[in-house]
Amino acid sequence: MVLSNVWWVMVMTLFTMACASSSGAGNGSTAGDAGTAGDGATPEALLRAAQKGDATTVSELLRQGAPIDAQDAGGNTPLLLATSSNRVEAARVLIEAGANVNLQNRMLDSAYLLSGAQGSLEILRMTLSHGADLKSTNRFGGTALIPACERGHVEVVKTLLQAGVEPNHVNRLGWTGLLEAILLSNGGPPHQAIVRLLIDGGADVNLADGNGITPLQHARERKQDAIAKMLVAAGAR
Repeated sequence: MVLSNVWWVMVMTLFTMACASSSGAGNGSTAGDAGTAGDGATPEALLRAAQKGDATTVSELLRQGAPIDAQDAGGNTPLLLATSSNRVEAARVLIEAGANVNLQNRMLDSAYLLSGAQGSLEILRMTLSHGADLKSTNRFGGTALIPACERGHVEVVKTLLQAGVEPNHVNRLGWTGLLEAILLSNGGPPHQAIVRLLIDGGADVNLADGNGITPLQHARERKQDAIAKMLVAAGAR
């Protein structure tokens, strides 16, 4: 009888220990999950999500407290990375949440400047409505308008001129948007349209480059006859 009682006590003890162990494992797992709930909202996670264009994850990371203007080693913010890949919805989430559209990386690109240069019209318009600095300049000392003229982004040029960007700004190369539209193009229809926009927007058709060569001289040298004709009509010499 005594042995039977001892055996029973041993069985119950083992059963109790097993239950306690099982309960403890469950509690440990739950505590661990709770403890790491916000740990994913890191600058790196937000930068990755923005570059991929994952607007849903970007929104969630911001809700969890990820720093909206975090910068990587190159000075790129989540908004800059979204802009560089033309991730419109991710950029929208960031801009509407207060991302700085003028913050520049080490290459002196900002979301505003870069969207203009690469022709990301929708993102450009968002930056303009959220405080874009129209006088800010890139690493060449040019406004957003100048590379847009060079690259044939007609609607971007139109948008920037309407926003009030100075058409006669001269970059460190000694070139205006008008000069780049001639010097760095084949004079085709997009650049003809840009030259027309610039003339109508107040560009000085006689503002020469650093060597004293005028837009008309450059256009004639490159046999850009349609552009030369527009310049002459506008009073170019």
